[in-house]
Amino acid sequence: MPVEFEDYRESSDGEEFDWTLREGSNAHTILAFLSEHPEQGFTPKEIHEATGVTRGSVGKALQRLEERQLVRHAEPYWAIGDEDRAGTYLGMVSSLDAIAERDGTEDYDEWRTAADNTE
Repeated sequence: MPVEFEDYRESSDGEEFDWTLREGSNAHTILAFLSEHPEQGFTPKEIHEATGVTRGSVGKALQRLEERQLVRHAEPYWAIGDEDRAGTYLGMVSSLDAIAERDGTEDYDEWRTAADNTE
């Protein structure tokens, strides 16, 4: 399946880029923590200690969140990005998770194939 090239990234361990920001994921945990402290910046070590996300995963998650413009970075500190944008994103993720829990999950590839065949 073709992808938007600029949106696709490989992580350093060769796994495909995580397209989702699911509730309970490292990125979601970090974003939720930072959104609780909008006026403060934290080092990756402080984020690890506050959230329990492993040290090695904190940096990757922060980079992905920065690509989505959900966090800001001024070496060595990280902070929530635009609060409205981050809040909207967290709310959307929570809503989608609730829908998936209630209605079950859909196979995105099947949905996309079906949508593409209607053209």
